[in-house]
Amino acid sequence: MWQQLKDLFRQETVFCVSFVLAVASAFVVHPDAGYLAYPDYRTLALLFCLMIIVAGFQSLGVFRMLGQSLLARAGSLRGLSLVLVLLCFFCSMVITNDVTLITFVPFTLLVFRMIGKEDRVLTLVVLETLAANLGSMATPIGNPQNLYLFSVSGLTAGQFAGAVLPYAGLSLLLLLGALLVQKNQPLDSLPAEDLPVRKDLSRRMTPYLVLLALCLLVVFRVLPYQLALVCVIAVIALVNRKLFLRVDYFLLFTFLFFFIFIGNLKRVPGLNSLLLSLVQGHELAAGILASQVISNVPAAILLSGFTRNFSTLITAVNLGGLGTLIASLASLIAFKFYAAQYPTQKGAFLKEFTLWNAGMLAVLTAAAWVLV
Repeated sequence: MWQQLKDLFRQETVFCVSFVLAVASAFVVHPDAGYLAYPDYRTLALLFCLMIIVAGFQSLGVFRMLGQSLLARAGSLRGLSLVLVLLCFFCSMVITNDVTLITFVPFTLLVFRMIGKEDRVLTLVVLETLAANLGSMATPIGNPQNLYLFSVSGLTAGQFAGAVLPYAGLSLLLLLGALLVQKNQPLDSLPAEDLPVRKDLSRRMTPYLVLLALCLLVVFRVLPYQLALVCVIAVIALVNRKLFLRVDYFLLFTFLFFFIFIGNLKRVPGLNSLLLSLVQGHELAAGILASQVISNVPAAILLSGFTRNFSTLITAVNLGGLGTLIASLASLIAFKFYAAQYPTQKGAFLKEFTLWNAGMLAVLTAAAWVLV
């Protein structure tokens, strides 16, 4: 049993921390009817719906087929790298940064092994990780912190865009510059990965496309989340009920436990006043620094309870996903995939990852100090 608990803590550290914090805070503020007002049920419902819809697309091999189709057009090593990084940047806007890395990092490792360019893959995986984290900031559904903050803040689409698009645009330019200075080599041929071809792919995709459109209407406050939740559960139960097992329930409960912890903190008068004074007016620094230690999703949930300047907070926690390996939990996904293939190069990965992240964070933070 102790070994199982150790394994759980190692694999789901943030979830375990959130659980401990929620339980500890319950000894200070005893459970009562007020607890029911803590969670943002809209965010939880949307997270569940989007995760299961993306799992549906993955089950059809949609993203891998897209990647293979685009890679077939790459005529050089630089072109191949550009395609892979841009795939991560733009796909993360819709399917989230973690799903993007789960999809394309193993694909990248496979392709570079097949073409005999494994010496170039470390830098590329680091740039893909940056691209997924930075591209995901551009939309409300690109990552969990955006979905949550856009839901609770009441910001318009225009206000949200103003908080993230300047940095997403600058990030894209920086990534392109980093790729263009890489040494280029011609590719004689790019081996194709065998993927099952579904003749009825369009028909199979239709339910998921409809559900995705429904969720987007909820994100932009056109439809109530309850309607989308009922529709998603009903359709998935009919189309592929195995997808219910592919939802990241640890992430959902992590959100729930943080809601409880923060709700309890706000009911402790002295502590509430202290946190308000520390966060208000310092949202950019607080968001970036907190993300380096506890990652940007918990930082967003925590700090949102002590400020109304959501525009700056959205900027902060998105930029805060750069820096340390745990600043964005999606980065851990890339590290785990790379370390599994090249266990002797963990140190090299961490060194290169930190250098690229620190440089990108410094540039974007400097831009934020000017623009915010």
